[in-house]
Parts: sequence; structure tokens; C-alpha cells
Amino acid sequence: MLSNSSKYAIKAVLFLALHSDEEKRVMVKDIAVPINVPQAYLAKLLQPLVKEELVSSVRGPKGGFYLNEENLNHSVIDIIHVIDGEQKLNSCMLSLEKCNEEKPCPLHNILVASRKDILNNLENRTIKELAFSVEEGSAFLPL
Repeated sequence: MLSNSSKYAIKAVLFLALHSDEEKRVMVKDIAVPINVPQAYLAKLLQPLVKEELVSSVRGPKGGFYLNEENLNHSVIDIIHVIDGEQKLNSCMLSLEKCNEEKPCPLHNILVASRKDILNNLENRTIKELAFSVEEGSAFLPL
């Protein structure tokens, strides 16, 4: 359901949520190593997130990436939409192009309710909430 790109982007945004603010910016190289994503690939993932204002950045010698309060209040699904688009989340689990409500694949009817719950949770969970769960220890993220 989630591409590797979306997974990497979510990890990067959570890293920023936990380790940055407007005064403490983080360079791509300092994010890439702890989340185990190639630096060049991560830089490409962060560009659209900055463009869509899910992540903030400053250029120059004291520049880098960070999250401000507005960034922290975005939902997790916003990251996925920027990286994968909405179509990926609604695509067939068997990758069948013609799968839909009228012509469902064998898994469609089994998974439709679970998919709706997952999408609803991703839409209603903010970056700030996920970061807080890591800070308080109720969730784990090896950073």
C-alpha cells in the first residue's frame, strides 16, 4: 500500500519532527544516515515536500531542513499524497488495473473495510502526534 519512497519520506519527516525546529536545521546528510536512505534519493524526496509546505527549508551555510508548527500539524496522508499521489493508496492490492467496486479482484471485498480504516487513521493522525508517540516511548523509531 505504501511505496518505499513514501516510507522513506515519512521516516525523514519524523526525524525532522524529533530533531529540528526553526532554530535547529538539519542537513540531508544528517538525516540520511540515521534513517538508512541514500542521501541523493532523500534530497529528491524532500524537494516536493518543501514545495507543498510539509517541510520547511533554508538555503545557505546555516541552512537545512526543519519543521515548524504548521508543518507538524499536517497529516501523515499528506506526505503520502505528495510522494505517491492519491491513486497509489486506492490501487488494487494485486496491482490489477481494472479492479474496482463493479469488477473486484479476489482480495478487493476482503480488504476494502481495512483499507478505509487505514486511510482514515492516516488522514486523522498528524506528524506531531506520531513524533510524540516516539518521544513518550509508546512507539519505536531507530533514529
